[in-house]
Amino acid sequence: MALKIELLEKKYNKSNFNCGQSLLDDYIKRQAKQDVSRDLSACFVLVDEIDAVIGYYTLSANSVRKEDFPETLQKKWPPSYQDLPTILLGRLAIDNSLKGRGYGQILIIDALKRSLGIAESLGTLAVVVDPIDEIAKGFYARYGFILLPTSGKMFLPMKTIAELLS
Repeated sequence: MALKIELLEKKYNKSNFNCGQSLLDDYIKRQAKQDVSRDLSACFVLVDEIDAVIGYYTLSANSVRKEDFPETLQKKWPPSYQDLPTILLGRLAIDNSLKGRGYGQILIIDALKRSLGIAESLGTLAVVVDPIDEIAKGFYARYGFILLPTSGKMFLPMKTIAELLS
């Protein structure tokens, strides 16, 4: 199967996408294009040879309160910084028919590469995710994401991403 990851465009068929999470299914079918046109996020789709969406993820600018990070990390940053710049990997989903075949890994690695590229020209400390459930939390943990103690969100420092991708 010839696959490609592209920015979401109208030509891609989202109508049959079903990852089993209605929140994520509805987002790609009804909301993603609007968020992109409003510059709220960038949506990248994994499409097959007939331009059917089989997976997607979103990236957007984000900040996290310094106090949400582990105390050991808080001490590394100047006191004047209360909000720390991050990139939000807001959504990541794979169609049910293709789960367990490594496509989630393809998407997360692509998202981390793009985030690292952004970080080279824009200050950002980490990629942040907000797992939708325990399965998603386990998925992100396998890639080294660390739980933010107070919010349930997880983060992966840019330095760690650079090491993982080198």
